[in-house]
Formats: sequence, structure tokens, C-alpha cells
Amino acid sequence: MIVTTTALVEGRPVKQYLGIVTGEVIVGANIFRDLFASITDIVGGRSGKYEEVLSRARDEAIEEMKQQALQRGGNAVVGVDLDYEVLGSNGSMLMVSASGTAVLL
Repeated sequence: MIVTTTALVEGRPVKQYLGIVTGEVIVGANIFRDLFASITDIVGGRSGKYEEVLSRARDEAIEEMKQQALQRGGNAVVGVDLDYEVLGSNGSMLMVSASGTAVLL
């Protein structure tokens, strides 16, 4: 399945637009990951654990979106947009959402 942020796939005309498809994933922050991330913040550098969780959540949201496209008979998703939101009273949850238009090329 082709997934792209562009409105079209070059050389592949859209035969049918099948509607908007989405995928959402909400992940909770782990207290131990938070502790190690704060140490990383103090000494500098990247927080590998947070990047790992963020990457996994993004991949899962895209996969969920692709499954919706397949269910509608699509073979591509165009115009994909990824959004990230912090949720919860103390910002302890992260939501990753992917949305796009399912199409049949």
C-alpha cells in the first residue's frame, strides 16, 4: 500500500476517492522512562526511550489508517497528515493521529 503526504502519486492516476481514513494511538508515559528522560535532559542528548515510544505509536497509527483504507477497497492513502497531542491532567499521555484520503489507483 502506498502512503504519501502528497495529494497524488506521480504516474498513478486516482480511479476512485474512497473517503477519509484515520488511525489514532494513545500511549502513556512510564514513570521509569520519565526518570531517565529527565536525567538525559539534565546531561543533554536525545531521549532514546521517548523516541522509541513515539516511533512505535506513529507506526501503529499509520498501520491502523492503512487497514481502514484496505477495508474500503483502497490501495493507497494520499494527503497523509500526522498530529501529536499531549493529553491528561499532567500531560502523561501522548496521542498520535494519522489521517488521509483512501484512494484506488
